[in-house]
Amino acid sequence: MPRLLSVLFPLLLASVSAHALDNAQALALVQGEPDARIAALNQAVLSADAPTVTLLKALNEDAVRVSGGQVWIVDGAQAHNAVTGQTAALPAEAEEVMLNNRLRGELDTALAALKLFSPRAEERLAAAQALAKAPSEARLALLDKALAQETEAPLRDAMQLARAAALLSSENAGNRIQAAHDLALAQSPAIELLLNERIAIEPDATVKGALAAALHKVREGLAWGERLGALFTGLSLGSILLLVALGLAITYGLMGVINMAHGELMMIGAYATWLVQLGFRKYLPAAAFDYYLLAALPLAFSAAAGAGALMERLVLRWLYGRPLETLLATWGISLVLMQTVRSLFGAQNVGVENPAWMSGGLPLLSNLSLPFNRLYIILFAALVLAGVALMIQRTRLGLFVRGVTQNRRMAACMGVNTARIDTYAFALGSGIAGLAGCALSQVGNVGPDLGQNYIVDAFLVVVVGGVGQLAGSVYAALGLGLVNKLLEGVVGAVLAKIAVLLFIIVFIQKRPQGIFAMKGRSAES
Repeated sequence: MPRLLSVLFPLLLASVSAHALDNAQALALVQGEPDARIAALNQAVLSADAPTVTLLKALNEDAVRVSGGQVWIVDGAQAHNAVTGQTAALPAEAEEVMLNNRLRGELDTALAALKLFSPRAEERLAAAQALAKAPSEARLALLDKALAQETEAPLRDAMQLARAAALLSSENAGNRIQAAHDLALAQSPAIELLLNERIAIEPDATVKGALAAALHKVREGLAWGERLGALFTGLSLGSILLLVALGLAITYGLMGVINMAHGELMMIGAYATWLVQLGFRKYLPAAAFDYYLLAALPLAFSAAAGAGALMERLVLRWLYGRPLETLLATWGISLVLMQTVRSLFGAQNVGVENPAWMSGGLPLLSNLSLPFNRLYIILFAALVLAGVALMIQRTRLGLFVRGVTQNRRMAACMGVNTARIDTYAFALGSGIAGLAGCALSQVGNVGPDLGQNYIVDAFLVVVVGGVGQLAGSVYAALGLGLVNKLLEGVVGAVLAKIAVLLFIIVFIQKRPQGIFAMKGRSAES
């Protein structure tokens, strides 16, 4: 690492100073009282050359020894003089350099500060952010030099912020007031913490008032990030509930089947995604792994749809018109499916990784970053909804499904094979549940109990939205997701859940048909 630094930093440090490290300065960095060593460190950073940086890095790695008034850097089996670079055998009497926590913290900050002159913009930004979190008036000269050279506006803003934070430790009250005014413009959790800490130790009442005003303004800005974050979280939860409930809206709305195994159909889709991931990792090149999710989608749909078709043909077709018996039958099937998964894959959760394009997030504010995986799930839910709506409204199968939903007897009289439509519709709803399981594998754990966490919420969405109504499911899913997350920020998760359930109970009492009532002869009879 010392050799790497000696190659990386010479050109950029030449722009800071032409100063050369001498033996007295090297000894001042490694010997003496902490305050004196910190003062020497601050001075060394202001006029650092490549040997100085190499010495500081070696200090941070505990690779420095002192012997006979000389400072040595140990690099494997070799040692070389920190000032002259001369290689020699390490003297037997060489002593280790002691660093306490305070010195280590100052050393880390100093090394970060040197990156203010890095040719890479991201390193300069990281250095400015590190200095803002650990401000010191001793860094002002270094920040001023960096600001004089910086041309990119975002980086200049970050350096100005670090400079204002450093001024908070100034002995001049006017400087501290100016720093408070500058920091009020930065809406960052780190600045909020910094202002809180400074208010606690500020002796001047005028300065304390300026700091309090700045803190209030910072908190107002952060509050917007928290509100937007809550809205996004609610929208994300609503999209997940929509995916989960969409298939249930089709099966429950068409056949009146209370499918308690709907969650396990989601589980099948999630495990199908996991198996595809294993296959990509084992049999395909590493570069292909980022595309495993695209291959998992049709497999998750097919696996869940096939399981749903078997359920309908073997069990449910004999129970139409008896909803309580379908509830008991599908509950038993759900237990069988969960135990089958435990026997095949184990009771523990399995890991499903996000592809590279779903990792990370989109930063909007200092305290708000939108995760890519949830953004893609929102988009995916919208695409699935659009696909189902087009299928219902524009295809022959959709026409038959609507006909059977509105008046089964009349559809049969018109030559529609209602039994076959029941199987197709149930397979479609089950396949959508498999797609929901594929999506859920990207945001949560995949295990035998996956479906149990969502089945109740899915039924609530269907009932509140109106049985068999896609538009109602959209409104109900997004509404319940947003209300639940907004209430969580006020009363907590448990009370928010109770409040939502009470609201649903009252709503169903007042409007038992849901947001949108079913239309047709069957709804009137």
